[in-house]
Amino acid sequence: MVRTPSKNITLAEFLILPKTEPASEYIDGQILQKPMPQGKHSIIQGEMVSTVNLTVKPKRIARAFPELRCTFGGRSIVPDVAVFTWQRIPRDKNGEVANVFQASPDWTIEILSPDQRQTKVTKNILHCLNSETQMGWLIDPEEQTVFVYIRNQQPIMLDELEALIPVPDFATELRLIVGDLFGWLLE
Repeated sequence: MVRTPSKNITLAEFLILPKTEPASEYIDGQILQKPMPQGKHSIIQGEMVSTVNLTVKPKRIARAFPELRCTFGGRSIVPDVAVFTWQRIPRDKNGEVANVFQASPDWTIEILSPDQRQTKVTKNILHCLNSETQMGWLIDPEEQTVFVYIRNQQPIMLDELEALIPVPDFATELRLIVGDLFGWLLE
């Protein structure tokens, strides 16, 4: 994340600022711009959204959203993939998916970019877990490692190709092993 030099501002002030590309996040009164996604990040993000949605969306269990702003607990963050269970997806008066999500995702997935610090991303995952998020993944393409964070549990580190990656209870039909996830980079 790139720290944008500025005075501390309020969350309300941040939310009315013009959008940035890549997205900026509001954390502890500061504006932090996410790094521009690169090839490996982009492939994993796209495949992850498709894979999750193919598994949970047809049965209206949950839905994965790429780069969705989630504002909650005094922060406004943009996980690489935010997964919301069907009943928690905000809707407008017409029943359509709302534009504004003022809630933590049920599952947050972050893909580490080469110029991104793991500590900053981990802090966002932990912030989510302190809210209603059930699970967070931190995927490191360079190290071919997946860190799994489950609320109130010790983190799990997976780097063996045959290791099955844990998923939240609502997504148990999704079976993804480490080798398949990083195999997307070869396709």
